[in-house]
Amino acid sequence: MSDTDSFIDEVTEEVRRDRLFAKFKRYGWIGVVIVLAIVGGTAYREYSKAQEAAQAQALGDSILSALETEDRAARIDALAGVDAPEGGAQSVLTLLLASEEGAEGDDAAAVARLQALANDGTQPQIYRQIASFKALTRGASFLPLDERRAGFEALAVPGQPLRLLAEEQLALIEVEQGARDAALTRLQGIIADAEVTTGLRRRASQLIVALGGELEQG
Repeated sequence: MSDTDSFIDEVTEEVRRDRLFAKFKRYGWIGVVIVLAIVGGTAYREYSKAQEAAQAQALGDSILSALETEDRAARIDALAGVDAPEGGAQSVLTLLLASEEGAEGDDAAAVARLQALANDGTQPQIYRQIASFKALTRGASFLPLDERRAGFEALAVPGQPLRLLAEEQLALIEVEQGARDAALTRLQGIIADAEVTTGLRRRASQLIVALGGELEQG
């Protein structure tokens, strides 16, 4: 390589560096902004997580404090005074309140509270279904039989999480109506279901025997 070529290469390299430096001065702030955005976003996410954790802990402490109240009526008042955010937390609090009201002997108030949750479209579906199931079972002594049957049939739809428990309640309604054969058929179906739990299978088997039926050998 001649001295001339070497000189040209050096000049070319200098020009490249000058252009790169000029571009950095002109657009370098974009990189700084990106870095700050990443750092700031991470910090905000961590702050939000910390805030959510603190709120959840405060809610849990409030509920536990209310549940530790000795007098049940005062416990209900304490739970009613807990400020829970909308969604799952509010649904759980409602279920706890209904449970305490039922234990206090006020089934009508408990059922009304549970039905309100079951009909609240803003709440998570699983909690609405649990509330509906609890309302139908707790209100067995005063809710119309047709209303109970319709409610459990809605919960017994394939794919629903409380399907088999609802089927068990439908079998009990059939026993109540004197439809023994229909109840036995439903109970046998529960036992044969792949998703049946040990406890539910045991209860269904005991009811089959109590009704004079025979357990199918599987």
